[in-house]
Amino acid sequence: MKSRLFNLSDEELQKLISLRNEMAFEVIFDRYWKRLYSYSYKIYREEEVCEDIVQEIFISLWNNAENATILNLEAYLLRAVKYKIANHIRNLKFTKEHLDILDGIANPGKSINDIEYVEFEKGIMQHVERLSPKCREVFTLSRFEHLSNSEIAARLGLSKLTVEKHISNALKELRSHLSSWQYHVIVILMFL
Repeated sequence: MKSRLFNLSDEELQKLISLRNEMAFEVIFDRYWKRLYSYSYKIYREEEVCEDIVQEIFISLWNNAENATILNLEAYLLRAVKYKIANHIRNLKFTKEHLDILDGIANPGKSINDIEYVEFEKGIMQHVERLSPKCREVFTLSRFEHLSNSEIAARLGLSKLTVEKHISNALKELRSHLSSWQYHVIVILMFL
């Protein structure tokens, strides 16, 4: 029976899935799992996280099949991977305990790489200092003090949407003034 389903289109399989047909779901899973995992791994490069993200997307597809209207399943699944990874990265925040452990690791002394990093960091901070005062304040609280958007909004008396807009503006500004690799390094370092 399952072999007959392999020739069906995504739309036909989705209709069967909405009727809770597990074999149709397995065909969709087999058809897209490897592609979604490869796509997520190109973005994030951590096997377990990528496997979890793809698994969550398929669980959501199954759970919401009765109510979902998806016009292009492949595009929908790839977009879902992108958003799940973005949310995963956005939610990475170190606790004080994590930061204390990192601070407790011995510093092996200054090397050429340390000096280059200090220079790189100075350059980044010069660009951050050029942001408008409120934008700089919000960005600093978010990325360097690891406050959530809600915490920043409460502290500064702003709406959460305004905080998100300031962070978005700061990232756009930094992206326009930094080389591609510098921008990606600063985004990665914000989550460490």
